[in-house]
Amino acid sequence: MSLVTEKPVPVTDAINPPVAQSRFHKDGPLLKRLPLLPALVFMIIVTQVPFVLTLIISFFNWNSLYPNDVYFSWFSNYVAVFVNPDLRNAMLVTVQITVVVVLVSLLLGLGIALLLDRKFWGRGAVRTLLIAPFLIVPVAAALVWKHALYNPSYGLFNGILTWIWGLFGAGSQAPQPDWISQFPLHSVELELIWQWTPFMMLILLAGLQGRPLDVIEAAKMDGASEWQIFRYLTFPHLRQYLELAALLGSIYVVQTFDSVFTLTSGSLGTANLPFTIYQQFTLGHDYGGSSASGVVVVFLSIALATFALRTVSTLLKDESK
Repeated sequence: MSLVTEKPVPVTDAINPPVAQSRFHKDGPLLKRLPLLPALVFMIIVTQVPFVLTLIISFFNWNSLYPNDVYFSWFSNYVAVFVNPDLRNAMLVTVQITVVVVLVSLLLGLGIALLLDRKFWGRGAVRTLLIAPFLIVPVAAALVWKHALYNPSYGLFNGILTWIWGLFGAGSQAPQPDWISQFPLHSVELELIWQWTPFMMLILLAGLQGRPLDVIEAAKMDGASEWQIFRYLTFPHLRQYLELAALLGSIYVVQTFDSVFTLTSGSLGTANLPFTIYQQFTLGHDYGGSSASGVVVVFLSIALATFALRTVSTLLKDESK
């Protein structure tokens, strides 16, 4: 006689035995994600297919001027990116522009955000005006700087120099420098700083709005100065926002093309990597080399974007606590 007792089967299960839920069931995971399929297919066609083709072409020695001399060249195009003096100089110029623009715009954005965080009459209008440079089309902004500000004959900067010279009664003629010719790289950097400072200011201003005001009020009641409040309370709170602004700014500034093309056309030592890729592709017709350079820029941007996403995720976790 067996001592094991069988568990009684419910009558409903005996009549209608349970069926394993299929992935294609109306409540299954695949059908729930089915509405996203068109967007996924579109994203793959628009972004991934061109990148895969570019990656494949980067391993070929392919110049349209020599259509009969196309062959698989392994990593020679990537070696040329770091060995070719023009490409190497373009990488150095890209790093210099990115570092200068991001750091200066970050400092200016921090100062403006601290001022806009205070209450004053017309603060909303001032915020809107300060955001405007970031909303202008990059080519249009570069054209304004090239003709309305930098022009040696009728530009605003030389007009200001003439006014200052006349204001102080200087007998000599006011200097009228050709800003783009004499300071080409600084001219590009200054225009980009003007364009990206509002972006930094917006992120840092959002961070300032999330400060614990009760802690700041307690610090003021304890006699802490404005500098001490900024150093020990505000700045540590803004650390992650500063990192996020710097990383996002670096991702976009690395890919700068409009300002270089419009202001200097890549001359006078201002050709960065995106502009050099453009020249290599359109003027040199070097499909393989330009594709390899583009892949290098993409991977640099992905590396920066990875750090940015990690910073954002850490920031969201801290805010949810």
